[in-house]
Amino acid sequence: MSHHPVNQIKVERPSAERLALLGVDQWPTWSKEVSIFPWQYSTSEIAYILQGEVTVTPKDGEPVNFGAGDLVTFASGLDCVWEVKQPLKKHYHFE
Repeated sequence: MSHHPVNQIKVERPSAERLALLGVDQWPTWSKEVSIFPWQYSTSEIAYILQGEVTVTPKDGEPVNFGAGDLVTFASGLDCVWEVKQPLKKHYHFE
């Protein structure tokens, strides 16, 4: 039974209120230079992009672009390739 998760990557432009509600400024940060690498999510992750520009391409899926100011949710089980186009800095939180 194979199914194709539609919403493996969700990108939104959060309000200041939503960020405060999530407590984003308390989350740890992670930085990455321009690079391409595979990644698999064993748990879901929410990331708030502080700087940079990224394209993430799910296996069997369409590329998703996001950058500074975006709040991005990655589904558990997502198998993808990250392409960091501009040096990345993000807050992140594992569900």
